[in-house]
Amino acid sequence: MFHYFRWAILVTLAGLALAFWLGWVYSGNMTGAVSFFLIAVVLAVLEISLSFDNAIVNANKLKDMTPVWQRRFLTWGILIAVFGMRILFPLLIVVIAAGIGPVEAIVLASTQPTEYARIINDAHLSIAAFGGAFLMMVALNYFIDEGKDVHWIAVLERRLSMCASVRGLEVALVLAMMMLFTVLLPVRDEAAFLFAGSAGLLTFLMVELLGQVLDRRNEALKTTAQGGLGAFLYLEVLDASFSFDGVIGAFALTKNLFLIAIGLGIGAMYVRSMTIMLVERQTLAQLRYLEHGAFWSILILSLIMFAQTMWHIPEAVTGLLGAGLIGLALLSSLRFNRRNPAD
Repeated sequence: MFHYFRWAILVTLAGLALAFWLGWVYSGNMTGAVSFFLIAVVLAVLEISLSFDNAIVNANKLKDMTPVWQRRFLTWGILIAVFGMRILFPLLIVVIAAGIGPVEAIVLASTQPTEYARIINDAHLSIAAFGGAFLMMVALNYFIDEGKDVHWIAVLERRLSMCASVRGLEVALVLAMMMLFTVLLPVRDEAAFLFAGSAGLLTFLMVELLGQVLDRRNEALKTTAQGGLGAFLYLEVLDASFSFDGVIGAFALTKNLFLIAIGLGIGAMYVRSMTIMLVERQTLAQLRYLEHGAFWSILILSLIMFAQTMWHIPEAVTGLLGAGLIGLALLSSLRFNRRNPAD
């Protein structure tokens, strides 16, 4: 087990030490340093609880990728996840929303963290709409599949699988959900919600299209690089969508951008380690319902992100729901293995 988590543990030790030092620099006393240390711990736990289903979905996609692209995702991908989504993405939001330069955004985060957090929170509706639409497509694309013959919640999953012959059903369902929330939202928020949700839907379709084009090209060239760049981009956008909730929720604990990056970065390293363990140990093959629980968790998360455009839903609720579904799927898998030892 230590083999898989050694880098995550090393990053944890370094990150917590850095958080302690950062607290000392900002406050000049032990109380502030300990406070930063504890917040970093909580942020790391929050990220892990919200992203465990992300690790399962990553492993599900990675098992079909070539070793070269697996290594690229687990190296470049984690750099993009930690530095891109946990640091650059919040800065980019401020740059666009406030109409200022990147350097000014960094200065704003350092000297006026409350104003920086306010700008991030003001962009929450668009972020939630984009992430909700993308993640809902991810979940529905998994369940509405005529080739899916293993069902966990059979009464629902079997019917969804049978509907796969209806072309564009996933898109129709996401659009219907967007229209429902548009009706419920205040008039001033309708345009922003629809634009962001449509962007999330279009992003999913474009990434899927790119993946299919690249795979067909590789097949025509008779190479074995199937599931390469297209799958890599898919996983990066998926990770970004998962990160939205954690980044926004982190501002409820602290307004310090650098502390948020440390805490969420530690959590992201554990997600990477879990992904590697799931792939190398072929855990998804041994626990047949585990990925089902992850995709149900994604579907619930997408609905929560849509709902967050109108109501505040604590991150603890999101994390517990996701962990609960995955836990139930794990128990169901273990029960199946006991009853069917030959399988």
